[in-house]
Amino acid sequence: MIIALAGRRVDAIDAKEHRFSPTPESVERVRQRIRAFLISQRSVALVSSAACGADLLGQEEAGAMGLRRKIVLPSSVEKFRSSSVTDRPGDWGPLFDAVLKDVKAQGNLVIIRPKSQKAAYAEVNHRVISEAMSLAKQLKHPVTAVRIWDGKPRGDDDFTEEFGKNALGKGIPVEDILTI
Repeated sequence: MIIALAGRRVDAIDAKEHRFSPTPESVERVRQRIRAFLISQRSVALVSSAACGADLLGQEEAGAMGLRRKIVLPSSVEKFRSSSVTDRPGDWGPLFDAVLKDVKAQGNLVIIRPKSQKAAYAEVNHRVISEAMSLAKQLKHPVTAVRIWDGKPRGDDDFTEEFGKNALGKGIPVEDILTI
């Protein structure tokens, strides 16, 4: 199975709503759920972005299992690292660096140039789906999309919900892993 993954980042320190607690216990619980999912799906590859939280945990677990990995970023590595990795609680920077080093060495880092900053994350999600579909065709495996989230849409700018809708619109089944 080829896995296209998107999900929540860990909550900011001042988050008004809690979607993915940055506590070590919560992060470990989500990590274990991701690993169990990857095993249950007999996954061979994972495509996602690399933000702190769901993306990086998925990439780390896929790497530990020896799966092929691909990362899609909406900006330079340095800009993305500061705006989407190290800006939240937890020590995500070293994990990002290690995962990116491995993925880049395999030639599996894709940096897109979005039309606008507002559209960047939706464009990344669409590219994750298309890269997963391309990999599925190449490796002759089906695709499943997985959303790692609290299961509650947060409004018009919920890119995790939009990721699921986009996948369904392309005929890709969507599974959820909860962060709560």
